[in-house]
This record gives sequence, C-alpha cells and structure tokens, in this order.
Amino acid sequence: MPMEDLLTRQAPHSQEAEQSVLGSMLIDSRCISDVVGVVRPEDFYLQANREIYETMYEMFSYSEVIDPVTVLDKMRARGVYNEESSTKYLMQLMEITPTAANVKRYAQIVHDKALLRNLSEAASGIVETVYEGVGSAQEILEAAEKRIYALRRGNTNESLEHIGTVLLKVFDRLKELSESGSDISGLSTGLRDLDKFINGLNRSDLVLLAARPGMGKTSMALNVALNVAKKNPQKTVAFFSLEMSKEQLVTRLISNESFVDNKKLVTGQLSMEEWSKIGIAATALSQTDIRVDDNPSLSVAEMNAKCRRLDNLCLVIIDYLQLMVSAGGRTYSGENRQQVVSDISRSLKIMAKELNVPVLCLSQLSRANESRQDKRPLLSDLRESGAIEQDADEVMFLYREDYYNKDTPEQNVAECIVAKNRHGETGTVKLQWLPQFTTFADREWRHDEG
Repeated sequence: MPMEDLLTRQAPHSQEAEQSVLGSMLIDSRCISDVVGVVRPEDFYLQANREIYETMYEMFSYSEVIDPVTVLDKMRARGVYNEESSTKYLMQLMEITPTAANVKRYAQIVHDKALLRNLSEAASGIVETVYEGVGSAQEILEAAEKRIYALRRGNTNESLEHIGTVLLKVFDRLKELSESGSDISGLSTGLRDLDKFINGLNRSDLVLLAARPGMGKTSMALNVALNVAKKNPQKTVAFFSLEMSKEQLVTRLISNESFVDNKKLVTGQLSMEEWSKIGIAATALSQTDIRVDDNPSLSVAEMNAKCRRLDNLCLVIIDYLQLMVSAGGRTYSGENRQQVVSDISRSLKIMAKELNVPVLCLSQLSRANESRQDKRPLLSDLRESGAIEQDADEVMFLYREDYYNKDTPEQNVAECIVAKNRHGETGTVKLQWLPQFTTFADREWRHDEG
C-alpha cells in the first residue's frame, strides 16, 4: 500500500451512525435503554459525539430526564459545552436523524466499528509483542488469546470503570434474577439444601470441594455437572478430569442417570430391563452439552484457552487441583510444591473472573484429620497451600462418618461442610449418599422420585 494511503487512512468508524444514535436518543428518550445495552462511550470515534453520549449515559445512570434542554445543561455542568457550536450541533443531530425506530441498527453499526478498531489495535499489539521477543512462544500466544477473547466478550483493556456503568450491570442482573423466579442467584447444584446454603454456583466464583480419598468428590462433581447441563440445555459444562478417563466418567454419569448399579455397568452383567434404562439414560445424556477432557497434564493456561473457545460456557469443573501442573505449564526442578499450588489456585480464580463462570475445583486433604478423634475436615487440612483457602470464594468439605465408623447409625449419610462462604453463612448440610449409583441426593430423596 502506498505511503500516502497509509498516512490518510482512518480507523473504521461511521459518522452517520454515531450521529443517528445520538439524534434518536434526543428525539425519543424511550430508546435510550436499547442503546445503552449495546454501545459504550468509548465506542464513539468522534470526540464531540463521545462527549454528548457520555453526558446522556451519565444522566441515564441517575434516572435523570433526557431531552435537548437537559442535555445541554448537563454538558455545561460537565465542562464539555461549547457556546458557539454545542446547541447548533444538537439541533442538527435531531434534524439529520431519519427516524428513532431504527436506533438498534444504528447502535449496532457504532458497536461493530468500535470492535474493528479494537481488533486492529489488538493485532498491532500482538505483532509488536512478537517482534520484541519478550517471553516464550507459549506465553505470547496466551497473551494474544486473552486479548482476542476480551474483544469477543465485549471487554477492553480498561480496568477502571465508572460506577454508573457498573450500576447498569447490577440492575440488569437483578432484573434477570427477578424474572427467573429462582430463589438462588447462581446455578443449581441439584441439591436443594446445599443450594439454599451457598446460594448456588455464582459467576466468577472459585468453589473448592475437598475431601479425603473415597468420600465421593468426583461423584459430587459429576452430580453437579449433570444437573447444570440438564437444566441449561443451551449451555456448555466443561469437565477436566486429570485422574479418571472419559469412559470411566461417562459410565458413572450413566449409572447416575439410569439408576443402574455402577458395579453392573463395570462388569457388563445387565438384564434386559437395565439395558433399556441405560438406553433411555444415554439418550438424555446425549442431549446435554458436557465436554470432557482427560488430559492428565493440563495447566491452567491450557484449560483457560480451551474454555475461551466455548461460546456458551456456564460451568468449569476440575478434578483435581493437586494433579495439575504449574500455571505456566512449566516443570520447576526443586521448586517448593506449596508455591506451585498457590500459583495454580490464584490462576484458577483469575480464570473464573475472566470467563465469568463458576469454577468448581476438587482438592485432596492432608492426613491431618486421621490423627484427630473428630475426623471432620478443617480449613487447616487443605494440602500444600493456605493460598487455596484465600483464593476460593467457597470451600466445602465432604465427610461420611460410616467411612470411619461402620457401626454408626447414620449409614450412607454424607456431610457437606461449608467452611468458607462469601455469599452467606458457614455450616453443615447433610446429604444422602447412594453408593450403588455413586451419587448424592437430598435427605428426603426416594428412588421413585428419581
């Protein structure tokens, strides 16, 4: 391309669309809510248009009346009013706007042009990083993927956000919750008593489920995955299993869904009735969108990259933390394992915030509880890092008394001990353990209800 063209080339924008958006908002204030949901102030390319939109955006945030007179008055108060041109320009905006009925289309054009500008900026930044050669190829690729993913989610590199913008997001979320009719804010685990306690699995939360081996961590995780996937058929659940194979996990899901003894599924000794149940269960499972990855050497960065490519992701489950490699995907000779786990847990919390979905991570407990008379887990039993406790929004322990005491009257009763809960109180929820189906249920559960 000739140098003259490069010098005169402008970034993608549409002056007509920007003016039509502003004119529509001035003509009919009822369309402002439609625009605010699509366009942000920084999406406007022309400075004069951006200042007018910022003014109306702020007024909308505080429920102020919006019309040409009030907007001009607000512009004066904000120090962006020009005595010679502002009034004339606002009148011009209203005159050149064909109709406010097409404001959604005008807003989409403004948004698309802004996206192209951001993409161009991101591409230039990626090229510059490549030529600088700072960091490994894997780290540069990770940084590039983050930039592109941020654009796909409608985010920019601006981390400082005006409270008015955040208020709109909060009100949108409150409206969504009120219209859903649900009494919890997050995804349901399928266990009603637990849902009420932790308020479901909430977006951007890191939820830690820890227990000693044999308590049913993986079974609980599969419970949650299946319930979320069935209740949200248009959404995707990602399950990373670093311990069990895909086939083992799906076998457990079939047992859970069909109520056929897991031992029979392992041996293949099935009656005709059980084959029929399995067929029905398989049909139901195939209609869910559960993605399973059993690569035993995944890092957080690799998991994050895989999840970014899923358009309708609603939940990530990882089984389990201590089997993961360091967050950077590197192996450190002689490094303190506690520091590695701390690094992983911090990266998982960042991933949950970045993807804006709950991340349920399973974790092993140390043997410290084995030496106590009361063997119920404590936060201090988390293996290798106190940073796990710090990073997690919720920490839950699984405990079954009959595992240690065969004569206990509470056979097949599990305790889910909520030891940390940023959304409410801590305490214990009792669940029914169904060993033949390797699953958990509410205490009042009966087989005929299943």
